[in-house]
Amino acid sequence: MDTIVDIVRAIGEPTRLRILVLLARGELAAGEMSTVLNQSQPRVSRHLKLLAEAGLLERRPEGAWVFFRLKTDGSAGRIIRAILDEVDKDDSILHRDLERLAQVQAQREEVARAYFETAADEWHALRRLHQPEALVEAGLVDAVAGQHFGLHIDLGSGTGRMIELFAPQARRAEGVDSSRKMLALARARLDDTGSGQASVRQADILGLPYEDDCADLVTIHQVLHYLPEPQAAIKEAARILKPGGTLLIADFAPHAFEELREVHAHRRLGFPDEEVTQWCEQFGLVVGAVEHIAPEAGQSGLAVTLWKAVLPASVAPTVIKERLESRITS
Repeated sequence: MDTIVDIVRAIGEPTRLRILVLLARGELAAGEMSTVLNQSQPRVSRHLKLLAEAGLLERRPEGAWVFFRLKTDGSAGRIIRAILDEVDKDDSILHRDLERLAQVQAQREEVARAYFETAADEWHALRRLHQPEALVEAGLVDAVAGQHFGLHIDLGSGTGRMIELFAPQARRAEGVDSSRKMLALARARLDDTGSGQASVRQADILGLPYEDDCADLVTIHQVLHYLPEPQAAIKEAARILKPGGTLLIADFAPHAFEELREVHAHRRLGFPDEEVTQWCEQFGLVVGAVEHIAPEAGQSGLAVTLWKAVLPASVAPTVIKERLESRITS
């Protein structure tokens, strides 16, 4: 009862209710909310602090910025949803807030677009080496056709395409990337989808800020070849998967394009099937399918391999022990 009273008391102020309405449309930085609410940042920060202390918001530092998003689970999530359902969508103050929010999102998209233009030559050069993305994406979606997921976590989210791709199947999604510029691209993309249930955050995919057994789907798309220890990313993916959860990996098959190592910082020139399969099995996952997407006759490009692995719903005690030990030593 005390928890409920604290939650209701925290929400019971006009500015804090306006903040919840804004965050229901996606994560925002404290400075962005200050602009939208037309209030000083210290004042907005005090409201955010009270909401976070009541367990209504998640706070995520990223460089000099701090991003906030709504809690969606537990009693806090249920109370927030119930209150937001009663908010008058035609309220003049909220209408102005949403207009300013659209302006902030447009500015965010312009920054992202400017970055994309500066990187366009390198981006398209890399894309020409890939298989047509439509084929790879179709293979990934087919691998989990008909399934629905509570939480999808995308490691090395880049522009956020994997979050967008699996949005129809995931109730909530989060992307993790270490590059702030790529996060800007992803946020602009997610703004366009209009989904308040998807977000990205800055973090190291080899030391994820998630508890064990929290994700229903984890994706690693064209990321492993950049990593000095790609198996460490699979280890983290296995740690955060719920029993019965699915890991999808897409990466290059072995190739000889040494220029990718020299010019584009690829640490690995693709992966044999058995190497990734062995890593998955090492961390308690069962690989159920491996698919190859090779260049069609007369076309250039690199072959891509898709791996689908599942953490068994009934995990052996020895695997649980290894996962706990790996978390302690990571």
